[in-house]
Amino acid sequence: MNRSIDIRRLHSLEELNEMQQIEEQVWEMPPTPVHQTYTACNNGGILLGAYDENRMIGFLYSFAGFDGSAPYVCSHMLGILPAYQKLGVGMRMKLEQARIAKDLGYHMITWTYDPLETKNAYLNIHKLGAAGVQYKEDHYGTLDDGLNQGLATDRFLVAWHLHKEPIKKEVHEISEHLLLLKIGENDQPAITDTFNSANLVEIECKDGWFVAVPDHFQQIKQRDLPLAKAWRSATRRVFMALFSNGYMATDIIRDKEQRICYYYFSK
Repeated sequence: MNRSIDIRRLHSLEELNEMQQIEEQVWEMPPTPVHQTYTACNNGGILLGAYDENRMIGFLYSFAGFDGSAPYVCSHMLGILPAYQKLGVGMRMKLEQARIAKDLGYHMITWTYDPLETKNAYLNIHKLGAAGVQYKEDHYGTLDDGLNQGLATDRFLVAWHLHKEPIKKEVHEISEHLLLLKIGENDQPAITDTFNSANLVEIECKDGWFVAVPDHFQQIKQRDLPLAKAWRSATRRVFMALFSNGYMATDIIRDKEQRICYYYFSK
């Protein structure tokens, strides 16, 4: 596949109808109504299509948000056809979204993602330089699509500040005494003695904290749903403790050989 992929802003009803088809294929659920995406498109939203020649192969859907003090872009959905998912298309779409958002006067983009989906985490936090700033327990309730069926829909809320310098990615040495959750035997989650003994309110850890998660969560879910649920429960406990005590997820480190990722949390 040598053809270049073009990223274009979507405006017309025809383009949004085509976007529906990609959404349905990628997410395996009923697509967002065109009347809704068209309204967002004409009221401060940013909708993008990725094209291989004249065929749409991916989309990004975001709309205008407001938190009571400032407007921002709420980036709700990004989907890319499987054959195109390892070509950097998602990164390019997010960068184009940021460029347009700046031109429109926005200062921040927010979105949510499942923290156990490490491919998304690596793009969001490590490559783009956004930060996980809040934990949302069972945020969407029950979803029956292929990725979410059978699990609580816990999410990280991500904040990407467009006019700030990206968070500097340092080389972190993963230390046992800073590890709050690790992967035990048979891929079981194991909350560490450090987490059980540490008072996260009183301990100002200048070196940050690490949380291990598997780098193949969907495979775990497909073969062993109770184990996937155990990971959801264990990570929820640790993540909620960190966020509630003023920490943010500012990096993620991938160990591809061991199929492990380590979230890095700092103040």
